[in-house]
Amino acid sequence: MSVTGNSNRDNFSSKFGILAAAAGSAVGLGNVWKFPYVTGQNGGGAFLLIYLACVFILGVTVMLSEFTIGRRAQRNVFGSFKTLAPGTPWYFVGIMGVVAAFVILSFYSAVAGWTLEYIVRSVDGSFQSNESLSNAFSHFITHPFRPIVWQLVFMVLTALIVAGGIKNGIEKYNRILMPLLLLFLIILCVRAVTLPNSLEGIKFLFYPDFSKITAKTVLFAMGQAFFSLSLGMGTLITYSSYFGKKENLASTAVNVSIADTLVAILAGVVIFPAVFAFSIEPSSGPSLVFITLPEIFKQMPLGSLFGVLFFALLAVAALTSTVSVLEVVVAYFSEEFKITRKKAIVISTISISALGVLASLSLGPLSSLLLFKKSIFDLLDFTASNVLLPLGGLFIVIFVGWYMRKDDVLDEVSNSGKLKVKFFPYYRFIVKFIAPLAIAAIFIYSIFFGSLG
Repeated sequence: MSVTGNSNRDNFSSKFGILAAAAGSAVGLGNVWKFPYVTGQNGGGAFLLIYLACVFILGVTVMLSEFTIGRRAQRNVFGSFKTLAPGTPWYFVGIMGVVAAFVILSFYSAVAGWTLEYIVRSVDGSFQSNESLSNAFSHFITHPFRPIVWQLVFMVLTALIVAGGIKNGIEKYNRILMPLLLLFLIILCVRAVTLPNSLEGIKFLFYPDFSKITAKTVLFAMGQAFFSLSLGMGTLITYSSYFGKKENLASTAVNVSIADTLVAILAGVVIFPAVFAFSIEPSSGPSLVFITLPEIFKQMPLGSLFGVLFFALLAVAALTSTVSVLEVVVAYFSEEFKITRKKAIVISTISISALGVLASLSLGPLSSLLLFKKSIFDLLDFTASNVLLPLGGLFIVIFVGWYMRKDDVLDEVSNSGKLKVKFFPYYRFIVKFIAPLAIAAIFIYSIFFGSLG
């Protein structure tokens, strides 16, 4: 199958730009918010080891498959499947990717907006008040206007970056944001490990207790690896469609996975020493970030400063992800409906924001409005995380493993034979057999027993 690229499309200009953008897409709230508490709930170091194995067996495989599809077709996620499988129903996988991106950004932008509120609260000293931090968080997310304002601010920031295009927007700002995120993490890590009793937190994160490993732990690790790397929603297919033909797809997939995992582990180094230093339960769940950590900052010397740094870190991580997700929808509208990029950004941003406002209101004024016994926010989260993402990932590996010709996949991965790819037989085996079974297990568990990510 010979595929000619679209020479009129904007492209990334450098290897570092590609790595920063792709890593920025993968690094998000899932690394800094979800990974620490999922690790805490599943026994610390033992979970971390299984998670690492899942990242570099399952995660890299699916990511390389997405890169292969995107760069070979050089189209948006919908157009990629139409180009590589003309006249077949495979384009439905592309539609799922666009819908997943649309849905995810609608509720993800709400949570991203909370980070901006908490930056302000860290600056103005709100955490030092006598009000219960649990009550303060509840009052904020159920407020009819304030969360929406921050959500819209976040969407505007995202749209402005995407409006710059690939080279002068997404690549340019990721080259700034990703080093900034790493700097924030390092500063917070240094502070965390100098707290009293911090060694207990480090031991909890890195010392494996294999007695805690169960089949459920393995499934959770697979699920967290899958969702942390932003697989199955079309972002990596879309981004890789802007890769040059000389880029080494396999090394890029490995480097992005390493960067994503490094951020997740460093986030654990920030959080667990602080949790143990102040005798907080390490498995305290999603409230760890917006309730427990502010309580720690409240007790810590220079806590307001480190609170600002931490929530700025969250905001940067969220922004690098929202940019990549919005680009999926923008690329689809601009290329498939033949409209200008500017118009596609306006349509995408307004429509996603409208659904996002409903999601935000469903936590407060519209909380009594339930669909399938779930609030709008929870329904969107469940549909994306438990249905669209695992199904998208499953169909992607089936497409690359079973539909695409082996020679076409090898041609793309090897840069038309210019690269030695001794790993290819192992990759081929994983993408055909292991990855589909693993993702199917994640999907079945998440549907019947709840989210893994």
